[in-house]
Amino acid sequence: MLTVSNVDLYYGAAQALRDVSLGAEKGQITCVLGRNGVGKTSLLRAIVGQQPIKRGEIVLDGHVLGREAPYNRARRGIGFVPQGREIFPLLTVKENLQTGYAPLKVADRSIPDHVFELFPVLKDMLSRRGGDLSGGQQQQLAIGRALVTRPQLLVLDEPTEGIQPSIIKDIGRAIRFLKDQSGLAILLVEQYLDFCRELADKVYVMDRGEIVFDGPAEGLDDPAVRKHLTV
Repeated sequence: MLTVSNVDLYYGAAQALRDVSLGAEKGQITCVLGRNGVGKTSLLRAIVGQQPIKRGEIVLDGHVLGREAPYNRARRGIGFVPQGREIFPLLTVKENLQTGYAPLKVADRSIPDHVFELFPVLKDMLSRRGGDLSGGQQQQLAIGRALVTRPQLLVLDEPTEGIQPSIIKDIGRAIRFLKDQSGLAILLVEQYLDFCRELADKVYVMDRGEIVFDGPAEGLDDPAVRKHLTV
């Protein structure tokens, strides 16, 4: 579903990504791990079109994305859950979910039933303002909003950040359900090692803007890999 090949990315003169290559397949969870500041979010920004790349290629389902705008990538099937959630605090839960209609044809503009099956709290709070929800509920809302777009590739940037353990488990169950039942390709950036170890089919570890390991989740127990994840 997604192939990233030999990507370099710069912010001015500072290079954030160096020759980065990875893939995400349908029906699998691919996890990208690494310490703060190693380029994980920059990689996602390149994939969703928020930051142009200097070199390399990003291909979604056989289509070279080139310099396509983020909204066109959403139309092609990329659903993005950003770090910090970025929900609209003054809109209701229902209105936040409906913002996911933007890339859809008019006939497809509805909230899928599985959004409420995965996150029943959202159905109970449809008329509440997004800013009145807890951090964990806002994260569920952000994931739900991405699912409204009917993505083929779901990209999540640190969905467990600042979330209480009970909701982390709910989010983990939801991600596993989406993989198993809908066949989504899921690309997950995380720092929570155990969360990735439980969910991931394949992991990539980044350090200083480069991929330093790729393989099965079991490889995270290798001391040579762990050294890139510890502070």
